[in-house]
Amino acid sequence: MRRRVTFSRNVTLSLSRTCRCYCKYCAFATHRPHLHEPEEVERLIDHAARRGVKELLVLTGEAPAVSDRLAALGFEDFVAYVVWCCERALDRGLLPHTNLGVLPPSDLARLRAVTASQGLMLESVEPDLVAHQGSPTKHPEVRLATIRAAQDLRIPFTSGILVGIGESEESRIASLEALAEFDHLQEVILQNFVPHRRYYGEEPADIAGEAAERYWRTGVADGPGVPLPPWACPVGVEDMVRLVRAARGLLPGVGIQVPPNLADWWPELVAAGATDLGGLSANGDHISPEHPFPSPLQVRRRLRADGVALAERLCVYERFIDEEWLAPRVLDVVRARYPTFAPRRRGGALSAATIARAAAGEPLDGVELTALFSDTRPEVVEDMRQAADALRAELAGELVTYVVNRNLNVSNICTVGCAFCGFGVARRSPDAYEHDVAEFERRIRDALGYGATELCIQSGIHPDWGLEDYVGWLELARRVAPELHLHAYSPMEIAHMCDVSGLPPRAVLARLREAGLGSVPGTAAEVLDDGVRARISPNKLPVARWVEIVEAAHGIGLRSTVTVMFGHIEQPHELAEHMRVVRSLQERTGGFTEFVPLSFIPYHTQLGRRHGVREISAEDNLRHTAAFRLALGRTIRNVQASWVKMGLDAATEALRWGVNDLGGTLMEESISRMAGSYHGVKLDPDDLVAAAHRAGRPAAERTTLYELRTKRVSPARQPASVLPSATSPNSVFAEP
Repeated sequence: MRRRVTFSRNVTLSLSRTCRCYCKYCAFATHRPHLHEPEEVERLIDHAARRGVKELLVLTGEAPAVSDRLAALGFEDFVAYVVWCCERALDRGLLPHTNLGVLPPSDLARLRAVTASQGLMLESVEPDLVAHQGSPTKHPEVRLATIRAAQDLRIPFTSGILVGIGESEESRIASLEALAEFDHLQEVILQNFVPHRRYYGEEPADIAGEAAERYWRTGVADGPGVPLPPWACPVGVEDMVRLVRAARGLLPGVGIQVPPNLADWWPELVAAGATDLGGLSANGDHISPEHPFPSPLQVRRRLRADGVALAERLCVYERFIDEEWLAPRVLDVVRARYPTFAPRRRGGALSAATIARAAAGEPLDGVELTALFSDTRPEVVEDMRQAADALRAELAGELVTYVVNRNLNVSNICTVGCAFCGFGVARRSPDAYEHDVAEFERRIRDALGYGATELCIQSGIHPDWGLEDYVGWLELARRVAPELHLHAYSPMEIAHMCDVSGLPPRAVLARLREAGLGSVPGTAAEVLDDGVRARISPNKLPVARWVEIVEAAHGIGLRSTVTVMFGHIEQPHELAEHMRVVRSLQERTGGFTEFVPLSFIPYHTQLGRRHGVREISAEDNLRHTAAFRLALGRTIRNVQASWVKMGLDAATEALRWGVNDLGGTLMEESISRMAGSYHGVKLDPDDLVAAAHRAGRPAAERTTLYELRTKRVSPARQPASVLPSATSPNSVFAEP
């Protein structure tokens, strides 16, 4: 799975800087009364909500002595005011994360009702650091008591250590070991100390905001160089790399956060295993105000050079988003405003009787299909695997097929704007391209030289293309390579042709067939549920239109594939609806040649960047594969594993989970690659044959319509049966 580093899109509220501590490294605290007024708080929250911020980070000094002003505002104590601020944030859809210093359990509990997470830096287990003199609440036992109380209250928590304040390297490890005792830590911050000037008579929040605005606008940061004080100890990248690696070993499953604004070697810490960059606050770092955070765009570009993706997270990590860890009001906001970050809800247990009925080819109802996609119990998943594999053997035999083909994406200019897509761009984008005739011909000749039998042509929805442009590409391909099968144009592209030409689908498809179209890719299906489509691609054709176009293609003798894109925001009941639509259409027409599950690639897409969608695990990918085979019953013979989505190793393993086809050689694959796929864009036939042989199965090259070309039997195992040739494209579409 590809490396993914997270951050929180937050805004910082330094509610009060008044503090009872006298830490020598701190430029944030003041010992004069300081408090942001309610009007300032609401103005900050309103502005943040308009900018799409998800987290309100509330920072304060330790036990601020501002009781007179609080009483005048009508608050009984400081925590009551913080609770009020958090309630205002929740009202506007922001999730509060508070860091108020050492607190008694009663105050932690009051905050738990209105926060998604809380935090307290342990800093160090050394009890007698010079840097902490005059600050009794910095004693490690006092701070560990607050962290322990938060664990008892089931509060998702952030802690961490401060590196370079005079501690020894051994005590750094001891500090991590102390934190490793807790089960409520979602992340640990490894923060290198950076000396600051004093800000007497100035407001650090204002300095931080101005520095952040300048850095995000210009890309130039000019933080001052302040000498290291005598009580501090120098910290270099080697020290931090060792610490990151130690934290990964001591705190498995806990996020390892490093601030990207305090040293320019943070990418080396990511390479060493750091998983999170904290809150990239648009109003800066109020603790180190002259060291602004880089913008998400700046970080994304830097990480991309190292092959690492940047993705947003909430201030509460996914595994804590449930009734045990979050108060009802907070959980309601997460599920209503940020459902893609929450764990997928399961829909019932799958019975052995249902698996047996599916294996026998019987149709399942909506409740049964939902359970099929919901149940993750290992023993049930194994029963599904065996049933799917047996159904595959019955329908397709032991033979593993593949096609030698070339993808040709003529242009990535697109007007649709799907949140799951990393391929389509606006016409004025610097990444936009459109192949000319010479380049189109060159790629076709490359395909011929490679031995391809199929050309798969798909593009974005180009605003300037009419029906005759699409016809022209087919006619050109047929002139250059009449022997190639032309598998072209998604239902979305055909819908666009209908819209611009005013012709119905059958007429458009007939015109394309005259120009050389041989079959239609059943893409643009995503999930055939209009609720899902409205959330991830509101400008895409609705389910009824997709079905109308595919049914029209089948009606004039053009066969098609059919796909599903899963592993993003869809719920099990929505996949159940997809399979109901697919199976119903196949029972009417018999026109689908194969079913192709496509696991979602999130890395360079809006769903991945902004909505917390992760790549599905290989185990879950295989579980879904078996479920798709069982949901289809005997209606579609062929189920394909997409090696470009799941990788060749997982695709090989999928041959035990109901798959009988490994797809094509592709030669180029822009759509998955631009979404962040890391499995390559081309495989040679020998690679696919070797994969089948590793699974102990024979392999054969096929055509687009599943007519066999060249069979290669595995030396390890003879096939139990041979896949019969598909029917002619002009015959009735009969499937077993």
